[in-house]
Amino acid sequence: MSDWFTSDFPSILAAAFFVGIVVGLTGMGGGALMTPALIFLGVGDTAKIVTADLTAAAIYKTGGAIVHSREGSPNLDLAKWLVLGSVPTALAGPHLLAGVVDPEDVDDVLKMSIGFALLLAAATYALRLYINLRRVRAGGESGDPNPRVRPLPTFLVGALGGLLVGITSVGSGSVIMVALLMLYPGLSAVKLVGTDLVQAVPLVLAAAISNIIVNDGLDMGLTIPLVLGSVPGTIIGSKLAPRVPQSFIRRAIVVVLTMSGVALLDKAGWAPLGVEETHPILIGVIGLIMVVLVPLVWGLLRKEQGLPMFGAPTVAELEDMGYARATPSPPRDGDAP
Repeated sequence: MSDWFTSDFPSILAAAFFVGIVVGLTGMGGGALMTPALIFLGVGDTAKIVTADLTAAAIYKTGGAIVHSREGSPNLDLAKWLVLGSVPTALAGPHLLAGVVDPEDVDDVLKMSIGFALLLAAATYALRLYINLRRVRAGGESGDPNPRVRPLPTFLVGALGGLLVGITSVGSGSVIMVALLMLYPGLSAVKLVGTDLVQAVPLVLAAAISNIIVNDGLDMGLTIPLVLGSVPGTIIGSKLAPRVPQSFIRRAIVVVLTMSGVALLDKAGWAPLGVEETHPILIGVIGLIMVVLVPLVWGLLRKEQGLPMFGAPTVAELEDMGYARATPSPPRDGDAP
């Protein structure tokens, strides 16, 4: 029992609570935020952090999946093909990494893999917003709660997502969600979220079990404070969500994911950044550039779609795909009045 309450317990608890609030506020996947936060806190080696994060995620994602199942929102046929693809690769991912990477290099390889996964998560989140923006401009897709399932592409999405999650713990709530949105653009928002949550439970559980086996057990000193902090944080964040302007939070998360990804690549000695020293000034400059460029690029994309650079629809409204179906297509320049 004493091994559970280490000197790092308060910092892990605080980080989990904060990330839980952000997850509750925005619905974004916790792995993309929690794993790098724990790595930068230096509370354990990267493999143990990934294992603990996956185990905690399996617990709180199960609760969300149960809620959505009771409401009848998941598309179970779609979830089935995702699970068939994701679970085997999630189980295989940690064993594959252990089999091809020298044990002395595992920590750096994991940091590098997570760094690239974070950059991918940031890019896919931005892509999701752009897809929804185009949908608003086109007048919205007609919702189809039960689209015709495309088994092979869905299976492949699950397989690639499972491999990513099994190795890095990142991707179950970001990369797979965007792939589903692109494969099934008519799927309603509640169906999309419900389906993603249902498929994520066996995926994350399989990844957690495989990592526990490969990494010789579960570090309870990491896992207990992760669970104790993230669950109440998520509940509080969910209650605060209607009162908080989410557009700024979501843009900030894209910036944070990008900076975290670059910082982990730097920490792992990724060749283009050099292996002799870290580059905190470079990472800070990247963050400042993104703070300026993200709103500007987003405004230009809106303008290209015939919308004002700023204003409605907001980022939060674009996340609600029901908004796209309820909003008439705005006129383009030159359209007849």
